[in-house]
Amino acid sequence: MPQITVASLNPVKLNATLAAFQQMFPAHSFIVDGVSVSSGVPDQPTSLSQTMEGARNRAEKARAARRESDFWVGIEGGIEDSPLGMTCFARVHLLGRDGIAGLGQTAVFYLPREVAELVRGGLELGEADDRVFGRDNSKQTNGAIGLLTDDVVDREAYYTHAVIMALVPFKNRALTW
Repeated sequence: MPQITVASLNPVKLNATLAAFQQMFPAHSFIVDGVSVSSGVPDQPTSLSQTMEGARNRAEKARAARRESDFWVGIEGGIEDSPLGMTCFARVHLLGRDGIAGLGQTAVFYLPREVAELVRGGLELGEADDRVFGRDNSKQTNGAIGLLTDDVVDREAYYTHAVIMALVPFKNRALTW
């Protein structure tokens, strides 16, 4: 049974990764575990490039920590200021034992001004969400997207689609990546 190591102990990221693999490869069963590794970027990445670097670093550090696995997944959430407001997104970097790598990204959405101001003031997004919405540890449950959509899309579903995008090269091995 293929082993997947996610560069996180967050159950949302573990569940999203398993769901993505199960959807893309329904005839297979997988074992998913997590490992705590640093991203090598600030706790709250503030650009697409920092977020991409954090996801890549996490995947590579997960591979170094669990060489026996078949896949290593780094998921990094980030924000970026734009003239229209602060956007939120996550990047996924997925490495396979066979040398294939995949990249994925979540959809992008704007954060409300109340949350954005707290993030600009130095809080991580999850902490800012908890303050604005009166929650505790929302980043390990429904996250900003779940809070803002009343769970029409929760954090797990949000990440699942990005992991699926990162699995495209693995689903299409006959093509050159």
